[in-house]
Amino acid sequence: MIFEEAQRLKSLPPYLFAEIDRVINEKKSKGEDVISLGIGDPDLETPAEIIDKLCNEAKNKDNHRYPSSYGLKLFKEAAAGYYRERFNVELDPETEIITLWGSKEGISNIAYVFINPQDIALVPDPGYLVYSIGTMFAGGSSHIMPCIEENNFLPDLGSIEKKVAQKAKIMHLNYPNNPTSASCGLEFFKKVRDFAGQNRILVCHDNAYCDVYFNDSCKPVSFLNAEGAKETGIEFNSLSKTFNMTGWRIGFAAGNSHAIASLGKYKTNVDSGVFNAVQYAGATALKNWKAYSQNNISIYRKRRNMVFDAFNKTGLKYYKSDSTFRQPQLNTTKAGV
Repeated sequence: MIFEEAQRLKSLPPYLFAEIDRVINEKKSKGEDVISLGIGDPDLETPAEIIDKLCNEAKNKDNHRYPSSYGLKLFKEAAAGYYRERFNVELDPETEIITLWGSKEGISNIAYVFINPQDIALVPDPGYLVYSIGTMFAGGSSHIMPCIEENNFLPDLGSIEKKVAQKAKIMHLNYPNNPTSASCGLEFFKKVRDFAGQNRILVCHDNAYCDVYFNDSCKPVSFLNAEGAKETGIEFNSLSKTFNMTGWRIGFAAGNSHAIASLGKYKTNVDSGVFNAVQYAGATALKNWKAYSQNNISIYRKRRNMVFDAFNKTGLKYYKSDSTFRQPQLNTTKAGV
């Protein structure tokens, strides 16, 4: 028997990364050697200390019961400590941080928390597909903010019509950016803070790539570094890229206490929290972020330079960024052609 899908599923476009995987598997089945430039999934190992912590805590019977949907106190304290050291941002672990099943879960669910039918989410293009898909599932619509190289891949906030801004409930941003690999500075985040405050919009900044950078003088900043940013937004962070933990599904949201509480209210009704043993391991990662991130950066820098050298030798023009492990953005024409 075939059951009719809900309209929201019928409206879904093919998920890009699933389609890329399908093409890759098809090529591999024919014996072709494929280099995947698809989904960003680190091929480096999760540090041994993190794995050991998981194994030890998994044997603790106290961790075999339901965890809290809001997150383990120890993990949230580690996240607060990380933000203090990494960004000089103070966060209350109890009211301004919530544990997530990876940042993707939080980014998707935030739409159900604040988007009503007919509401608008401001979504960057190009950008992570979940921004618009989460909005669509919640019954809202996405207003596209073009991000073009001529504007350093930053959305032009001044071009957003007043009537659109007034209907918008959420603005999604992501810097360092996937897929362009562009970064932004504190001045742009201040403009975002002011725009969001004027229009009562919740800023949802996806900061998954903040610890993959190659220029110490241009280290990525947090949206929460903008003074007063907690009044207008939250930031999603993930352990996936910094600590090679994509399969572990652990992250957190931080910032505006009212938004965090509302997200927690939703989550208590749809999930039962992240396995405590994973959160203990995540806390170990966050407490040692400097050593782990620097090890990754040294490896990614070597790979990046090899790619740049290859492009230079072949005459390909590209956007030379200083952050994320995404491949540099190629122009569509070969130099001299």
